[in-house]
Amino acid sequence: MSIRPENRSFGKRRQSHVLILASGDRVRHMTVRPWMAAAAASLVGVFGIGYLAATSYLVLRDDLIGGTIARQARMQHEYEDRITALRAQVDRVTSRQLLDQQIVEEKVDKLLQQQLELSSRSGRLGTLAESAEPATASGDAAALPDAVPLTYGKRADAQDGIQAIEEIMGIAEANAGPPVHASALGYAPEAQTNSPRETVSDRTDRIFSKVTLSLKGIERDQLAHVRQLTSNAQRTSEAIRTIVERTGFVFPVPKTADASAPATPADGTAIGGPYVEPQNQDQFEQSLTTLDNALVDLEETRDAARKLPLESPAPTSDVTSSFGNRLDPFLGRLALHAGIDFRAATGTRIRATAAGTVTTAGPAGGYGNMIEIDHGNGVSTRYAHLAVVLVHVGERVEADQAIAQSGSTGRSTGPHLHYEVRLGGLAVDPMRFLRARAKLAGYMN
Repeated sequence: MSIRPENRSFGKRRQSHVLILASGDRVRHMTVRPWMAAAAASLVGVFGIGYLAATSYLVLRDDLIGGTIARQARMQHEYEDRITALRAQVDRVTSRQLLDQQIVEEKVDKLLQQQLELSSRSGRLGTLAESAEPATASGDAAALPDAVPLTYGKRADAQDGIQAIEEIMGIAEANAGPPVHASALGYAPEAQTNSPRETVSDRTDRIFSKVTLSLKGIERDQLAHVRQLTSNAQRTSEAIRTIVERTGFVFPVPKTADASAPATPADGTAIGGPYVEPQNQDQFEQSLTTLDNALVDLEETRDAARKLPLESPAPTSDVTSSFGNRLDPFLGRLALHAGIDFRAATGTRIRATAAGTVTTAGPAGGYGNMIEIDHGNGVSTRYAHLAVVLVHVGERVEADQAIAQSGSTGRSTGPHLHYEVRLGGLAVDPMRFLRARAKLAGYMN
């Protein structure tokens, strides 16, 4: 083996390691290079690291698996919490929608009840108005607005209910068509746009407030109509009483004014029972009661006035002698003329001036042939100097019915009709009743 000289410039050369392997006679050698040593060391290091990693994994495997499971559990819990929160939010939204729907249904039910009540009032008021308006002197009562029928399906949701009410009120969107019954409700819709932040509940409150105000307006109109009818009926009744009382006739106390008198049915049916305090009535019911009492009083006043002798017994004849003191044609001295005389030729038909019952029909001293008719309430009439009597005692006669023919019987100077009106048996001037007839013409229909 040759030995190379030292190179002092580059220092001493490192000796190479030789690995000698001997097996029997065979000898082998292998020179170990530095890179081979480095590779072997690296390989050993890799294996060592792998061994340590495998050992560490085997030791820490349970902890790693537990951590992974815990991490997955935390993620699952987070997802479940999120799902629960979303479900709660959905439940809140659903509950809110159901609450809004319930609110709409309750308010619609309330409006329907108000509408039905107003419709019922309109029907009851219409019946009274038919009998009250012709009775008034003016007869110019305004027509009563009818309540608008509201229709709503309870199965619909709150939004549909609100849209239905908006259509009724005439405040729906422009493409929804013309407003329905808006004028009848007394509400003039205005152009408006709903705020995008307005909730269903707020929108419901706004719509139903307007509907309620409209119904309240109809209710006020009904009350005003009732009060006007009541006032007209009272004025008419008072006018009739004023005109009739000038004749000296005193009206009987009306049944509605005598609260202490027992209420007995007209057909005589027996009634009774323990006394119970009356139910509280609302303002409209009280107004209807007042109107009904006023109409009953008016009808009683009219009935009493119709029974009075307001017609002329000889419509085509003139009055020749008035009521009061005058010279007696036979004695020539002052005497009371208890009636009025009509110029009537013999045979002229004499008519009853009011309905009543005949109490006298025949000769009666100086009256000659006389008929006396009882008209009730202390009022009676006499028809004297008759030539022919056409009725008999106890007969019921009607107003304007022919009851006799004029003549000159009894204490008379010639053919004529002597006509008397008596109140409580006392003679009064018949001209008062004939003049009252013309004044009552506008109040008796």
